[in-house]
Amino acid sequence: MLSSLPPREREIVDILYERGASTVAEIGEALSDALSGSAIRAMLKRLEAKGFVDRTASERGFLYAPRVSDKAARKSALSQVVRVFFNGSATSAAAALLGMQDEMSASELDELQKLIADAREGRAK
Repeated sequence: MLSSLPPREREIVDILYERGASTVAEIGEALSDALSGSAIRAMLKRLEAKGFVDRTASERGFLYAPRVSDKAARKSALSQVVRVFFNGSATSAAAALLGMQDEMSASELDELQKLIADAREGRAK
């Protein structure tokens, strides 16, 4: 879904996920290199037409926000990573994450263990 966007449009959507609803000026400040306000507005208009961005009026001007929830976007992005880099195997992706255990805190490892237990419990039902 997001991977189908041109790089600059993807950067704008990423900024909106990171910062939340933002004005054209705020988006411009966060971009990796300078773009005119009219160029940013044109990209936002395209993103809105494609269904990636919503626009609402506010006292600060129009605010732009991602239309797709961050949870849905994360799931889509992760699915693509699993498909491309792990041949569609969630187990291989999880093993790669667990190979990074030196970078994980004890509480993160505990959380992973709980998620696995919850997944097993959900399958038993």
